[in-house]
Amino acid sequence: MDKMVTICFDFGNSKRKAGIFTGDAFSEEIYLPDDSEECISSILKRYSPGAIILSSVINHREGLEEQLSQAAPFHKLSNLTRLNFTVSVSKPETVGADRLALAAAAAKFLPGKNTLVIALGSCITYNFVNQYAQFLGGSISPGLSMRFRAMHEYTAKLPLVQEDWNFPLIGYDTRTNLQSGVILGMASEIDGIIHHYRERFGNFNAVLTGGNSAYFATLLKSRIFADHNFLFKGLYALSQLNCIP
Repeated sequence: MDKMVTICFDFGNSKRKAGIFTGDAFSEEIYLPDDSEECISSILKRYSPGAIILSSVINHREGLEEQLSQAAPFHKLSNLTRLNFTVSVSKPETVGADRLALAAAAAKFLPGKNTLVIALGSCITYNFVNQYAQFLGGSISPGLSMRFRAMHEYTAKLPLVQEDWNFPLIGYDTRTNLQSGVILGMASEIDGIIHHYRERFGNFNAVLTGGNSAYFATLLKSRIFADHNFLFKGLYALSQLNCIP
C-alpha cells in the first residue's frame, strides 16, 4: 500500500513554502512563487495529498482555504487547533501559527524536556516549551534581512548589503563592517539568550531552525541542535491530530 502524502504549507512574511511528507518521513521542501489558484493546483495535482495543513501569518489569497479543503482533509492552524501542548500565555489567541508549529515539534520530538526553539526568519522568535509540555512564550527580535534593511533605511548614507558568510571579524570597509556587525551581533544575541535560559532552567535543549540556521550554528558558542525542517515537523504532528479521523 502506498504511504499517504501530507502537504504542510507554511506562509511566512517573506516566503511561501510547502513541506511534503510521505508517511511519517519528510521528503521534500518546495518554495512557492505565490499562492495563486494555478500554483496551488499544480502542487495538489502532483502529490495527490491525503491530508493538508496550513500555517499562515500573512493575508493569503481569498479562496485558498476552500481550494485546499476540496482537495483533501484540511486544517488551518489557529488558536482553535487541537494541540499536543498547552499554551500558558495571557492571550493565547495572539500566538502566531508558526510559533504554535514550533512548539508542537518540541513537544513531539523532545518530550519531557525544557526546550528553547529559536527560529530564524523575518524575525527571530525564541519559543520556550517546558518539561510539562507548556508553551510559556519567549521573545521576538529583528531577523537578518530586517537588520540590514533598517540600517540602510534609517540612515542617510549606509548602503543596503546582503549577508556574506566569508565576512571578517574586523570590517575593512562599510560593507564588511555592516556584515560583521549584523551577523556576529545576531550570533552573540542568540548565545546570550541561551545563556539566560540556562541560568534559570539549568540543563535544557536549544533548537535552531529556519533560514540560515546551518550557517549560524557554526558561529554559536552554545551547544544547539540545528534542524532546518523543525517547523514542518511540527505542522505534520498537528496534521495527525487535526486532519486524520
